[in-house]
Amino acid sequence: MKPIKSVKIGSVTLGQGQPIAIQSMTNVNTADIPAAKAQIQALSDAGCDIVRLAVPDEAAAKAMEVLRKSSPVPLVADIHFDYRLALMCIERGVSKIRINPGNIGGEEKAKAVAEAARKAGIPIRIGVNGGSLEAGLLEKNDGNLARAMVESAKRHVEILNRYDFDDIVLSMKSSTVKTTIEAYRFAREEFPYPLHLGVTEAGTYQDGVVKSAIGIGALLADGIGETIRVSLTDDPVREAEVARRILKALDLGGNRVQVVSCPTCGRTKIDLIAIAKAISDAVENIPAKLKVAVMGCVVNGPGEAKDADIGIAGGDGCGVLFKKGEILRKIPENQIIPELLAEIEKMIKE
Repeated sequence: MKPIKSVKIGSVTLGQGQPIAIQSMTNVNTADIPAAKAQIQALSDAGCDIVRLAVPDEAAAKAMEVLRKSSPVPLVADIHFDYRLALMCIERGVSKIRINPGNIGGEEKAKAVAEAARKAGIPIRIGVNGGSLEAGLLEKNDGNLARAMVESAKRHVEILNRYDFDDIVLSMKSSTVKTTIEAYRFAREEFPYPLHLGVTEAGTYQDGVVKSAIGIGALLADGIGETIRVSLTDDPVREAEVARRILKALDLGGNRVQVVSCPTCGRTKIDLIAIAKAISDAVENIPAKLKVAVMGCVVNGPGEAKDADIGIAGGDGCGVLFKKGEILRKIPENQIIPELLAEIEKMIKE
């Protein structure tokens, strides 16, 4: 793999060993400033490091200046078809521009955007989507969509490079998970730029979570990707929440409490489902790197979960509290949640 060039998006740096940045996109009218401002704040509160907004017209482009001034996170302008909107957003101080090489227009238009972005000192994301490639690319690559997407990105990178612009982020999104994974793997071999990961058009919540976890997770597990966006036909705040969980599952989520819990079985004699949910909800936003185990019985308790910092193993109407596999004491079932949370709080303070 090529060494990764670092890119700054406002206060966020991609590459250079920095944490994986979480992104999402507002789904309200960008020109509706109160609604857009509220959603940007909600996304920031949910864990987004970067927020992208659609800019389909001049009213939206003009609103970006107002939104930028009040935003707690860097804002990205998403541009399709009209390069003049990109120029307007650059003039208004956005932190990044996203364009699609399949629909932005001719080289002169790309040149104008590159020169303006270079003068402003902001990066451009080349967003390649499998459904909007330039004519003839798929046929040229013998029907291999992943390779065609990489070639599309290469063509546009070369245009930007011709105009002395190299502050680039790339994405290779397909609605097919396997194609997405293949395209990003090709891209990592081909380009030195940070990669923005995502499975586009992933669907409604349940399907979208699964597709995103597989596609984004497989790539992150291979060390590929510097920023991620989970795409859901749902409230974008849920995208940020799912992205955090993907990072946490791969131990890439920074200081977050990870809860592990076993599937219930006939040995379980406590209300493990309710207990596990209550503990997970309670520690969701605690900024501490801890592993907490909520296990149904002693078979899966201190033994299989001995690497947990703290946990409980269910008994008959009770639970056994343990730390690092060492049993501390027995707890009545109705005291498991408060006592375990108290122990977690104590460990954090220590």
